[in-house]
Amino acid sequence: MKYDIPRDGLRPEFWKRPLTDLTPREWEALCDGCGKCCLNKLEDAETGELFFTRVACRLLDDQTCRCGQYENRKQFVPECVVLTPRTIADIAHWLPSTCAYKLLHEGRNLPDWHPLITGDPESVHAAGQSVRGWTVPEFEVPEEDWEDHIIEDL
Repeated sequence: MKYDIPRDGLRPEFWKRPLTDLTPREWEALCDGCGKCCLNKLEDAETGELFFTRVACRLLDDQTCRCGQYENRKQFVPECVVLTPRTIADIAHWLPSTCAYKLLHEGRNLPDWHPLITGDPESVHAAGQSVRGWTVPEFEVPEEDWEDHIIEDL
């Protein structure tokens, strides 16, 4: 079933504007709800190469693909990165390849399945672009075993 995403207070096609020109509400609306940014990552100390794992942050709800404590997440996960128009350049390499923030920062378009394009918040899941149902919570996997859960680039 398709239904419209609430767009009250959002300018038409606001995502085509420079990221620094977006209102806080528009910035938040860019998130497609995939949950990929909440996957724990491993970085090769020698090469700097980044590897995503199936191991999800303890705050991620793997059915909604949203943070269970979004407003207070830094209290529970101090290392959680707060993405802003000012920090995107430094953080983009940590984001999945399908991330709207990363794509727009790189001058690319939103994918056809993005909820802002389809008007349907479920489109990210229907397109197989979310982590819905395939993550493992970080408290179930010792950090030394995260390597066993590495996945291909997202």
